[in-house]
Amino acid sequence: MLIDTHCHLDAAEFAEDRDAVARAAATAGVAAMIVPAVAPENFAAVRACCQRHAICHPAYGTHPLYVDSVDETAFDQLRACLDREMAGPHPPVAVGEIGLDFFVPGFDAARQERFFAEQLKIARDFDLPLLLHARRAVDAVLKQLRRIGARGGIAHAFNGSRRQADEFLRLGFRLGFGGAMTFPRAARIRRLASSLPSDAIVLETDAPDIPPAWLAGGRNTPAELARIAAVLAELRGTGRAAVERSTSGNAVSTLRLPAIGGET
Repeated sequence: MLIDTHCHLDAAEFAEDRDAVARAAATAGVAAMIVPAVAPENFAAVRACCQRHAICHPAYGTHPLYVDSVDETAFDQLRACLDREMAGPHPPVAVGEIGLDFFVPGFDAARQERFFAEQLKIARDFDLPLLLHARRAVDAVLKQLRRIGARGGIAHAFNGSRRQADEFLRLGFRLGFGGAMTFPRAARIRRLASSLPSDAIVLETDAPDIPPAWLAGGRNTPAELARIAAVLAELRGTGRAAVERSTSGNAVSTLRLPAIGGET
């Protein structure tokens, strides 16, 4: 059993074949996938995706690269969404995708940090874990987590140092590994994937983004998680079944997922 902890199945790249992509993922052994929002304008699309596909579970939040396209009513919209959905048939399993991104030129660090901090407070109020985005901003993300507090969650597409990894673990987070780990030249990521404790790691695709090496830059899909799990097993010198058990168990215990396939 596999859990894709980060998959944008609602994205436009899947508009023509979304149902087939979801079926292919299930056939490949994916028992659950988390579909994170990026802004209030796609909350409805995330909700609809999760209503249509039983293996999908929603997360809601504003991504740091979208903070310039929304205003502060986004906080009220997030609260209203969580209020409504927590008691519904498809409750959110996390607040996300939120965080900081200091990589793209022209970023407004102060605005990103304002949005991140307010969404951390909302997650804390609802006792929800986080799906974190941290690109060229890991220490800044950790600083906000220490300042405001959090229930834990997942540091998505982790690409930091071992020191930073250990700090996330100390704060109750797991680390997401996916397509980037499949490239032989990604030495730091592969070293972390091979050496971190087994209870530190969850799997993800970030589909349609971050395609694994064998897709040569093409569209990523959640069905690729099976081969990504095989790469992790090879790096760790263990069987794929052990990797599936540990990573899916970590996901269930970190997020607000129901028990899946016997995991508790």
